[in-house]
Amino acid sequence: MHDRLEAIKAKYNEVSERLTDPEVLGNYNLLKDLSKEQKDLEDIVLKYDELTTAENNLEEAESMLDDQELAEMAKLEIDELKEKIPKLEEELQIMLVPKDPNDGKDIIMEIRGAAGGDEANIFAGDLFRMYSHYFEDQGWRIEVINETPGASGGYAQIEFIVKGDDVYSKMKYESGSHRVQRVPTTETQGRVHTSTATVLVMPSVEDVNIEVKESDIKMDVYHSSGAGGQSVNTSNSAVRLTHIPTGVVVTCQTERSQLKNRERALALLKSKIYDYEQQKQESELGAERKSKIGTGDRSEKIRTYNYPQNRVTDHRINFSIMELDRVMEGNLGPIIDALINEDMRLKLAGENQGI
Repeated sequence: MHDRLEAIKAKYNEVSERLTDPEVLGNYNLLKDLSKEQKDLEDIVLKYDELTTAENNLEEAESMLDDQELAEMAKLEIDELKEKIPKLEEELQIMLVPKDPNDGKDIIMEIRGAAGGDEANIFAGDLFRMYSHYFEDQGWRIEVINETPGASGGYAQIEFIVKGDDVYSKMKYESGSHRVQRVPTTETQGRVHTSTATVLVMPSVEDVNIEVKESDIKMDVYHSSGAGGQSVNTSNSAVRLTHIPTGVVVTCQTERSQLKNRERALALLKSKIYDYEQQKQESELGAERKSKIGTGDRSEKIRTYNYPQNRVTDHRINFSIMELDRVMEGNLGPIIDALINEDMRLKLAGENQGI
């Protein structure tokens, strides 16, 4: 670990020196890239300096043990440093785990009612409400791109952008099939039913250079509509884009302008193509890793919301919390923290490459 840290420190010093170069200062893009690189390395270098200082102080304190006047004070310092150094080493190990390059990105999220008819759509609406409360608590913003309301409430499908700090780093674990067990409002005999909704989380890749040829896109326009198919706009402002090579289809009808809807749909299309290519690549590499958390098969059942027992269970990490009522009000922190901690544990153990 020390060799790697020394290399990082050398790189940090090199970047810091380059940032004083007049040629770099006159090149905005290079200055921006180097400043980001320096910032990414700085925390590790500062923590490594703290470790190095502690190790040097330990060596110096141990050399004082033969001095009768200083031995007692040296023993106290040695005990303190022997407790501090392993903690610093553990913190550095965590900092050295490769970061997901998408962690700092905004996301595009999709929620669909799946098995269970009207109740599945109602549950999809409940999930959207749950996430909306969580986003608000995090200080993130939501922009709905497309929605298809369910006939009895909720959503057959809703797609939206979430913008804020490090959104993907926390939300990337939510992709998969979410299952609810409860008595539907339409159930007259009080029987518990099981329904599902699927969630898809993709990093927003507007700043990534993904080539999408105009000749590969088929565009259809139509009237935007509300619940029950009621037309809410008499002009052909809603846009549907189909990427012919991959078969990816996206729609946007939230804006009154066809041009704005197309711009939003194109951003969504790029993110879906990026996600499609990632899934394809992982499949080709045989990346069905049993230790993988949250970015795997979209049909994977990841979580159950059991209303009769007020329990939420995440099946990937065998984590349960008896606070479903609070979770549905947006208190997702304990579940997301548990997923992040398990993901980190697997990475440190070398069991989970590339999440």
